[in-house]
Amino acid sequence: MCSIFGVTSKTIPAETLRQCFDRTLSRGPDMTRIEEVPCGYLGFHRLSIMGLDESGMQPFHMGKNAVCCNGELYGFRPLRERLMKQYDLKSGSDCEILLPLYEEYGTEMFRTLDAEFALILYDGKRDTLIAARDPIGIRPLYYGTLEDGGMAFASEPKNLVGLCKTILPFPPGHYWEGGRFIRYADPAYVDSFTMKDEEEVCQKLRRLLVQGVEKRLDADAPIGFLLSGGLDSSLVCAIAQRRLSRPIRTFAIGMDKDAIDLKYARKAAEYIGSEHTEVIISEADVTAALPAVVELLATWDITTIRASIGMYLVCKWIHEHTDIRVLLTGEISDELFGYKYTDYAPNAAAFQREAEKRIRELHVYDVLRADRCISVNSLEARVPFGDLKFVRYAMSIDPELKMNRHDMGKYLLRRAFAEENILPEEILWRQKAAFSDAVGHSMVDDLKALAERTYSDGEFKEGCARYDYRPPFTKESLLYRDLFERFYPGQAEMIPDYWMPNRDWPGCAVDDPSARVLANYGASGE
Repeated sequence: MCSIFGVTSKTIPAETLRQCFDRTLSRGPDMTRIEEVPCGYLGFHRLSIMGLDESGMQPFHMGKNAVCCNGELYGFRPLRERLMKQYDLKSGSDCEILLPLYEEYGTEMFRTLDAEFALILYDGKRDTLIAARDPIGIRPLYYGTLEDGGMAFASEPKNLVGLCKTILPFPPGHYWEGGRFIRYADPAYVDSFTMKDEEEVCQKLRRLLVQGVEKRLDADAPIGFLLSGGLDSSLVCAIAQRRLSRPIRTFAIGMDKDAIDLKYARKAAEYIGSEHTEVIISEADVTAALPAVVELLATWDITTIRASIGMYLVCKWIHEHTDIRVLLTGEISDELFGYKYTDYAPNAAAFQREAEKRIRELHVYDVLRADRCISVNSLEARVPFGDLKFVRYAMSIDPELKMNRHDMGKYLLRRAFAEENILPEEILWRQKAAFSDAVGHSMVDDLKALAERTYSDGEFKEGCARYDYRPPFTKESLLYRDLFERFYPGQAEMIPDYWMPNRDWPGCAVDDPSARVLANYGASGE
């Protein structure tokens, strides 16, 4: 990951801007630069992934234009070859091609990119900044208004604390120009369904996911893989291992008492032949990490925080003990194919509406978690299930086919790879367990116990009453909200709501986001 920063103002001292920007140095520890442009400033902290020498340092320049981009542009090499016939490109970086693309297409270029990105571009002809974010929001971007009326953009909200009264996430699939946000893409929206039979759908899902993994293996820095032992991360690892000539490096994490996923991750790793590492954590590790996790996430959401602790700690271990710079993960499958709670969807239309909602909110929940836990440890996240072609096709599948009609969630995805012997049967057909539970049921229990020790019943009641916006409703949620306010006072509206099952559906009126509380959890946690 890298960190980007931009302001349309000259009234703030450069030293103040530097202090705010340096709060995210861990996203880009290799090189750093803040550069003045006529209408303000651009900043870049670099994590070297593509084009590792100094020529890949940003901002890139072309004529009067400049750009800072935290992103990966997939399939950029042939495009770069074409552009080099007309433009003087100096680096091996994928992001350098953004300026010639802007020269040719203007803001229409955002619709053409096969990429996950956040960028700030200076248009020298008009003396203005343009900001944009990828259609899913895999790469982070936030914005706020400065005291003098100028705009500020940054990779994380911590960069804008003290600069902007209100900080908000930049909407995915939009660009900002001339004081307004303009939507250029919405991958959750489907105007017509792909009315194919199960076999045809599975064939295309398999082909697109394989392509999504393959394109994310292109890096000039070492690559690793998070392997939970669940379906999604196991598929990503298995596909990658079949396409690489050397054993991939996989990493799993679990509690020292009751780690559910470690045994499944071990079986998957043995089957595919990866070089596998297990990271074991304790209750003390979990409670010690909690404040840092809330600060790096900038959220008060219960399930995001729970699921982030294990991911943060395994990424911290990877950063401290390996040379890996890129991690492939299994996020974004649940939103496309269903959670445990979506088994309760009353009909196909409701299932589809829920999927649309979850895709549009990914940037404040699962994608936020993956980005922050990985980037704070100076690593880059790549998410094959977030490949745009894969997402758009998965969303276009007739939702009747995606509903759980086989007593097996994500049936289509499992069947798509059933004949390839790519994974052991017990992994391919394993029921889903939530990541925060699969690290070990004791982890969530430890967090709840910490909250119980922190607040008496009276303190809990008084504490909840302090908050008007999305007030806490358990001692655990109050603990997270109080920690959030310590780091981001008054910024709670960055998160729209608690991530919870759809309480309007029968069987989903629960007060805890864990699938453990649902009646259909069954063997998921075994």
